[in-house]
Amino acid sequence: MLKLAALNNDQIHYANIGLMVISAVLAFILPFELFLFSYAVLGPLHYLTEIGWLHKKNYYTKGKYDFVFLTILCALVFYFSFIKPAKNDSQIPSIILYAVLLSFVFVFIKDNLYRIVLAVLMLIGIAISKTGENYFIWIGVFLPTIIHVLIFTWAFMLYGVIKNKSFAGYLSVGALGVIAASFFVIKAPGLQYEVSSYVGKSYDLFYLLNKFLIDFFGLATDITDDNTLVYKTNAGFIVMRLIAFSYTYHYLNWFSKTSVIQWHKVPKKTLLITILLWVFSVALYVVDYNIGLKALYFLSFLHVFLEFPLNITSFQGIVKSVLPVKK
Repeated sequence: MLKLAALNNDQIHYANIGLMVISAVLAFILPFELFLFSYAVLGPLHYLTEIGWLHKKNYYTKGKYDFVFLTILCALVFYFSFIKPAKNDSQIPSIILYAVLLSFVFVFIKDNLYRIVLAVLMLIGIAISKTGENYFIWIGVFLPTIIHVLIFTWAFMLYGVIKNKSFAGYLSVGALGVIAASFFVIKAPGLQYEVSSYVGKSYDLFYLLNKFLIDFFGLATDITDDNTLVYKTNAGFIVMRLIAFSYTYHYLNWFSKTSVIQWHKVPKKTLLITILLWVFSVALYVVDYNIGLKALYFLSFLHVFLEFPLNITSFQGIVKSVLPVKK
């Protein structure tokens, strides 16, 4: 049985490498279209199933109701995004950072008194801290997007591989890094690619991510028009390929490991509700992509917030494997 389980795990890892290659090829050819498809079709099903799975795992925290606080913070992000616009660029990033810091407390601290004291101190610390453009970029833009789907996915994979010590697993972890880097090395000549007006309009809420990534990777040119830079330049296409690949594989990685994670083992009623909500979500995107984005915004951010404790646990496991604690 042990050998059979190991074989199945290896097959999953090799299948994941195949999914990476497929995602990368599609990202090279149709980066914007791939992202929009993955985000609308694969995304909602991922949010719904992962949140259900995390609930069964108590969200990897020490308190029974810790997820409630993260949910409230997520609701605040939604409120300041669409209902009452944030007063400044640091307001939403500060809420996200507070959710991350609270997640550390939820993972490592069980005593309620210590939790309250730390929560208050962290709130005060964030309130008096000086913020700037980098704060907005890294916490407000990169953390819930590219860091979540690429870096945290990589960490989650590595954490699992370290526990199982699988060669195929290490190979898949390495493949993720190599393929992500390939977008900056491999040019895609001969691809007559243009972004349609529908695609550009549908992607409009995400363009800041592309703009800041172009700057971060030093791909910026003398073009000052953001629309031209993001949708019509080689720098824009390079970054979009990375984004499309990262999001698509992030979702596919989750579904490919169904037999291991077993998120599907829920009551039939729950599974039926999940499927109906997913179909409804996809329908919203079909009717109007921007309506779908706004309607699913809370759910999208909620799965990011609720995953913070798992991300912390994954990095904790990686650090422990590198620096084993002597008893």
